[in-house]
Amino acid sequence: MEIQGIGAVVTGGASGLGEATARALAARGAQVAILDLGRSKGAAVAASLGGGAFFAEADVTDEAAVGSAVAEAVSRFGALHACVNCAGIGSAMRTVDKDGRPFDLRVFKKTIDVNLIGTFNVLRLAAAQMAKNAPNADGERGVIVNTASAAAFDGQIGQAAYSASKAGVVGMTLPIARDLAKLGIRVCTIAPGLFETPLLMGMPEPARQALAATIPFPPRLGRPPEFASLALEIVENAMLNGETIRLDGAVRMPPR
Repeated sequence: MEIQGIGAVVTGGASGLGEATARALAARGAQVAILDLGRSKGAAVAASLGGGAFFAEADVTDEAAVGSAVAEAVSRFGALHACVNCAGIGSAMRTVDKDGRPFDLRVFKKTIDVNLIGTFNVLRLAAAQMAKNAPNADGERGVIVNTASAAAFDGQIGQAAYSASKAGVVGMTLPIARDLAKLGIRVCTIAPGLFETPLLMGMPEPARQALAATIPFPPRLGRPPEFASLALEIVENAMLNGETIRLDGAVRMPPR
């Protein structure tokens, strides 16, 4: 799909991987709607993009808020062609901690709610709008890019909730791609490894260096523009569909 002129929604677009993707899309001529929480810097990021970009305050788990944001994107852009889901949260807790306390079920549910159900909530509403588009020369009406994690495949100690949520995103990628195939809507997922996100950049430098040293090549943390580059390739390459792509420098995470 040609990026110039398309309408795109990026969740979690106020920072990290989402911000890099929103900037990359805008630089290639897309009209971008940034969906993020009200306390984020989404409004400032949108203002810096120009080209009709706007910020919509929305919790991805809120059906009404996301529906309103998607409808506004269609109203402003004329159509919605791309959706990149980057919104997500982390959690770290053992199934039973050293004091014998079980994993807090509220934390588990919240992680699943945001990372898995939130992703599905956004993509289903985006897909319903994409289905109304006139197909391009290849029969395409839209593209959806989701974000999982290397933790979906080799989660570490304490990552039960996070790994389960990201594995769910991986698991639904192919069936949703099959669901939407007749509508000309493609679906892929990116599973990044260790990237320079706000969470990791808040760690002490020695800790970041230690993590980087575990990556075979390149021996450094991934950079958000590298994630954005793959997201844009997925949008453009019509044969990428139903696939989860690890973007991790060949790292395989140890137990801890």
